[in-house]
Order: sequence, then structure tokens, then C-alpha cells
Amino acid sequence: MTLLQLKYIVAIDRYRHFGKAAEACGLTQSTLSLMVKKMEEELDVRIFDRDAHPVAPTEIGRRIIDQAKVVLYNVDQIAQMPLSEKEALSGPLRIALISTVSPVLVPGLYKFIGERYPSISLQTEEMLTGTIKDKLRKAEVDMGILSGPVHEPGLLEIPLYHERFLAYVSPSNPAYAQESIRMETLLSQPIWIIKDGIRQMDPSEVGTVEQLSYDRFFEGGRVGLLIKIVNDNGGITIIPETHAGLVMYSQQTALRPIIEPERQRTVSLVVRTDFIHEAKLNAVVDAVKNIIPGKLLDPIIRKRNLKL
Repeated sequence: MTLLQLKYIVAIDRYRHFGKAAEACGLTQSTLSLMVKKMEEELDVRIFDRDAHPVAPTEIGRRIIDQAKVVLYNVDQIAQMPLSEKEALSGPLRIALISTVSPVLVPGLYKFIGERYPSISLQTEEMLTGTIKDKLRKAEVDMGILSGPVHEPGLLEIPLYHERFLAYVSPSNPAYAQESIRMETLLSQPIWIIKDGIRQMDPSEVGTVEQLSYDRFFEGGRVGLLIKIVNDNGGITIIPETHAGLVMYSQQTALRPIIEPERQRTVSLVVRTDFIHEAKLNAVVDAVKNIIPGKLLDPIIRKRNLKL
């Protein structure tokens, strides 16, 4: 078994077509097929179901391919070790973000990285929290930015910033007349959420205030959509503090701080524990420091560069 064979099976899994994978690898289709067949014979398993359309991994093949991705990731890590800082700040950088962070960070990430580190090829994608963790474990993305805490073996969590919840209130809602909204008052009425689809969460679903966490309100979807729903249908929703700047000036009068108790979330940068690209890590952290108000930043990243 060779590293090239591992690259070949990963390519086939990506393209789900032997011909396209062969072209991407710079091989003829017959050569690629032969190399994969030799690997299958060596392992005495079928990695791909060639009768499927498109071609698909077998159950054992899926596990082998997932491990191959990790092996290739670690080989690349070794190759990166002797690079100078300038060389290290180049090449692809794949970042997965949850959708309630993406609108706040992504535009600034592209601007900051593009201006400061033009040799980095930044790629971002919105994903659910569970998908981000899974892709980090499989080395399919380099970094994840999500709401912590993570508490996952093999993953390193770096808190970036901490933000409060704000209520976005329709003028037709009685709470609009209040300067701030107590959590007890907020949770006594239906709240527009994106969780199992867009819907209003009944107060009976909440439980106690102590059990309340940000992921009770969001699982994918854009906060801006909830704001539009409140504008068009009345009611109330909850948004992260950093989204306040994305709300139209004329609509900011609908924002209210939530108090007694004040609730917040931590947005964290997550990498594999074997991640070695310290220069890229700090480039992303510097970008976040340039985007997020200083008062929200975690003290650790506010004061110094990170060391792996």
C-alpha cells in the first residue's frame, strides 16, 4: 500500500467516477483502476462498489477512505514543518463555519486574508455543528468556527469571542415598550426559531432558564431570515449580539438586551489536536480580532499570538 494509492481512493470518493478521478490524478483510467485493484487485493476487501451508479464506497471502503484522508493530512503536516513563515502562509485554507457566525466573519475573513496573505487560498463553507466536527475528525476541513464548548477528543478548542443574546421584537409585541427584556418574560411567549425548520417555539419546550443554550434556537439557517419573519408576522426572536451591526439602521429600534439572567455564547475556533499550521492559525485569529469588537474578544487571543 502506498501514499499514491491512498490519494487515488480519496479522489475516486470525491468524484464518484473513475474517469474523472483518473483525470484529476493525471493517470489513465485503466492505470487508476489497476492501482486500486492492487490495493483491494492487498487488503482482501472491496473498497468500491463498481456496480453502483455513481460508483460508491463499500461499508469497509468508507472506513478505509476516512482513515486515508487522515493519513494524507498528517503527511502534509510533516511536509509543512520545514517551511519558512512566508511559505507556510500560502496554499489552501478550508474553514467551516456555522450559519449564525458566517455572515459576521466571512466577508471580513476574505478581505483581511486577501489583503495580508494573498498566497493563501481561502475556502469557506457553512455547515451544521455536527458536520463541522465530523469533517475536522476526517481532516476534510482545516478549521471550524462554531459555538462552544466542543468537548471532543482529538479536537482543540480556542475561544475567540463571547457575545450576548439580544431580542428582536415586533412593534406589535407588548415587550416592544420595554427598554430591556427579562429572560422570564421572553420565555413566557412563543419565539421564532430555526430548529427543525422555521417555527415558533412554544414556552413548554424551553424547560428552565438554566437549561437554555443558544443551540436550542438555531440549527442552520440565517438570522436575517428570522428578522424578516418577525417584521412580516409579528412576534419575537433572538439574535447574537454581533448580528446587531447587520440589522438595518431603521430596524435597530426593535433590538432589546436580555437580562436577569443575561445569556451568552462563546464562539470558538476548532482544529485537530495534531494541527501544526501555527502561522495560518494566527492569521485567522488576527482576522477575527480585526472584525469583532475588542470588548467581546476572549482575553487570551486579545493579548498575544497563539502557540501550538
